[in-house]
Amino acid sequence: MGWMFIILAALSEIIGVIGLRFYSQHKTLRNLILYIGGFGVSFALLYASFNYLQLSIAYVVWVGIGTVGAVLVNIIFFGGIQKSITYYQYPSDYHRCSRLKSNILMVLQ
Repeated sequence: MGWMFIILAALSEIIGVIGLRFYSQHKTLRNLILYIGGFGVSFALLYASFNYLQLSIAYVVWVGIGTVGAVLVNIIFFGGIQKSITYYQYPSDYHRCSRLKSNILMVLQ
């Protein structure tokens, strides 16, 4: 029963992510309900799973499934992979990013 709650919670989290995406583009009541409702149901189901599973196990599985699901939804439905590929369309963009990366690494050392 606990695993079922985790899977349903992760699916609800993915629905919340889709709602967040829609709400950030168009501020409508339907998108807000999808956004808040998805995350709300997700947290409620995660909390219910704590009665059957250890908190550490339930949370890690919930985060993992939710993260992978959100990334896949972004790639499949919203074209997330094309945006990252087209960012390096021009050589100057690549050099600008690599320069930024080397500056960050110098600061961290």
